[in-house]
Amino acid sequence: MCTMRERPSVRESELMGEGLIGARVTRQEDVRLLTGRARYIDDVQVPGMLEAAVLRSPLPHARIVRVDVTGASAHPGVFAVITGEDVVSSTKTPQPVIWSNLPDMRTAEHHALAVGKVRYPGQGVAAVAAKDRATAEDALELIEVEYEELPAVSTLEQALADGAPKLYEDWPDNIAGTGTIPMGDVSAAFAEADVVLTESFRFARQMGTPIETRGVVATWDPFTDRLDVWLSTQAPNLARELFGEIFGLSMDRIRVRTPDVGGGFGNKFDFYAEEVVAAILSRRTGKPVKLIEDRAESFVANAHSREQKIDVELAAKDDGTITGLRATVYGVLGGVLGSAGASPCWTTTALLTGPYAIPNVELNLVAVMTNRSPYGSFRGYGLPKANFVHEHLVEQLAKRLGVDAHTVRRKNFIPPEAFPYQSPVFVYDNGRYEDCLDLCLKAVEAAGWAERRGNGVGIGYSFHNELTGFGPSRIVNLAGLGHSGFDEEVVRVDSTGHVTVHTGMSAIGQGIHTTLAQVAAQTLGVPLDHVTVLSGDTDSCPYTGYGTAASRGAAVGGAAVLNASTRLRAKILRVAGHLLEVSPDDLSLEDGVVSVNGVPGKEVTLAAIGDAAYRRLNGVWPEDETPTLEEREVYDPVNVATSFGCTAVLAEVDRETGVVTLLDYLIAHDCGTVINPMIVDGQLHGGAAQAIGGALYEELVYGADGRMETTSFTGYLLPTATEIPPFSVSHMTTPADHVPGGFKGMGEAGVIGGGAAIAHAVEDALREYDVDITALPITPPRLLAAMKRGARR
Repeated sequence: MCTMRERPSVRESELMGEGLIGARVTRQEDVRLLTGRARYIDDVQVPGMLEAAVLRSPLPHARIVRVDVTGASAHPGVFAVITGEDVVSSTKTPQPVIWSNLPDMRTAEHHALAVGKVRYPGQGVAAVAAKDRATAEDALELIEVEYEELPAVSTLEQALADGAPKLYEDWPDNIAGTGTIPMGDVSAAFAEADVVLTESFRFARQMGTPIETRGVVATWDPFTDRLDVWLSTQAPNLARELFGEIFGLSMDRIRVRTPDVGGGFGNKFDFYAEEVVAAILSRRTGKPVKLIEDRAESFVANAHSREQKIDVELAAKDDGTITGLRATVYGVLGGVLGSAGASPCWTTTALLTGPYAIPNVELNLVAVMTNRSPYGSFRGYGLPKANFVHEHLVEQLAKRLGVDAHTVRRKNFIPPEAFPYQSPVFVYDNGRYEDCLDLCLKAVEAAGWAERRGNGVGIGYSFHNELTGFGPSRIVNLAGLGHSGFDEEVVRVDSTGHVTVHTGMSAIGQGIHTTLAQVAAQTLGVPLDHVTVLSGDTDSCPYTGYGTAASRGAAVGGAAVLNASTRLRAKILRVAGHLLEVSPDDLSLEDGVVSVNGVPGKEVTLAAIGDAAYRRLNGVWPEDETPTLEEREVYDPVNVATSFGCTAVLAEVDRETGVVTLLDYLIAHDCGTVINPMIVDGQLHGGAAQAIGGALYEELVYGADGRMETTSFTGYLLPTATEIPPFSVSHMTTPADHVPGGFKGMGEAGVIGGGAAIAHAVEDALREYDVDITALPITPPRLLAAMKRGARR
């Protein structure tokens, strides 16, 4: 059986099948989570289990001259010590890079522990498995490592400088790859432009900070040569495949189980070195090995993101029509490529036009290696930076022309009749952007913000669109992803008429069990508390290609459950028609009872049908129907689904200190058919909170010597309840025509538009200073400096 078992809240049991899609149903996960009965990765206890710790380099760039593990190996309670050479001898391939978006991308080999050289502070050099974590950490102190320190290239400018030290000696420079996305005639657009804007943007290095750090419990059975892994991951099937590649194991010898996940935010989608290390240590010792990163480790070992420099030029007519966009995105990657490669930076590049119909573009990406931690996945992926750029340019163009920014937005929005619309890379399925903007403006008007504007209080806006429902397998394979994007779901009615949904999606706090249960219950016509959702075990749950990521749970998983449930409902009605001696077309299925339309009392319960399907077929079950009631759906979307929204922020700025206080926050949003408004609102609120952190507080800081200086939450500031303003969400619905049920995703929407809206609110609050914000986060010192620059203009 799958390892996670959920039922809807009892107090919602009166909500029957009809109308469940769109109902504010209490999340079925909440009772267990809030009462402390959740089971996270550190709660997993296996008989005979050892615990592991990793020795990490303090240096950003150095040759490894010598590693002596003699003292650690002899320490009481230590069972195994491994180094990079042991990793190489124990694996078939280097660490995987599943995204290769650039045609000339260099992917230098690297392993789960450093071999010959360290290329970022925090890179693993050795690992110990011992009777407990304390003993393992004591043994780390006995490992002697001799380094030959090398010059570090910690910043983008250092990495690109002439004669810069190279991270990889056999490369000509520190550029991992370049690529260009062209569309139209950009040279002509600039030659004929009435207005040309030029700007440069900088985004600090940031990371997701889930409450639960990453962890793994690996058991390599010495008798069966089978690898059993408990893993805090968003993509269990992908992890299983990558374990197989690295160790040369067939999939039938690998099992990945996912317990409750205490937040993912993209960080737990990536595949990490520690997961391989734990498996090797288990194989060496013949015992299960647990490896949990502590919070200090997370700042160097977790995936970093966001850091980019973007140089942009925009061409426009004097009526506000944007005719061309030329940009170069510099992705500031780490010392080795993470499993996502340069994909987040490529996404920024590909989506720089956002919701606007810009006919001529030249979008360039330069992926640059630096002596920093690997770059990887974080909620929003590359979209927050792309949104900040195109929304800033819209605001600046409006200022140059002396018109309202919304006038420029309306002038350049992709109109409804232009959909499906071919952007520089993706086809957007549909959108009603002006309607959504109007919905947001009405909410702002109703909230009375105009009366509060002035005296250091400003209003800022940002409009975004979001690719969701990722993604069509063949298309994403062509785009460089070495994995699939389909989803497989199984829906089964048992002998008592109750329903079980088996999913490969990971539950990471986003309410996926509730969402899928609502879809199945409404489609099958059963009470919600008759539906159980199971997930978290690759041995018994279906195959989900991309896992829980890219805002795809409802749009892909929900669509698959809908299709499977629809076919299963049809079979139930055929069997009921046989039992009741009527045509299936004359039947209704509601509240777990099949009844004949217009004939009161002539009915059969789903429990009776289930009993016949599994236990007592003779004389009851139709001969042309196979026993059991189960349907399996493999849903591979034909296209992504495009959600969209408008964010408005009311902010106050203290002119003396540069401190920004957010007073109110509104989002107008469209994610197609809403399955559960409460879950959608919660996702938008959570994303907005992360947008606030990224816009005002969060930054990973490296010193002049290239060493990491951010090692705790005293240095990496997160917004707390006192910094989060009230949130309000207004919904509109434009269903996805190509997705069953019309579902779109929205898990990342809240974080995409927040940064730009906050920046514009700050600029509006300081309009007398002519402040121009082109970098995040907006810290008080940076804002005070921007005010001085603006006052001098």
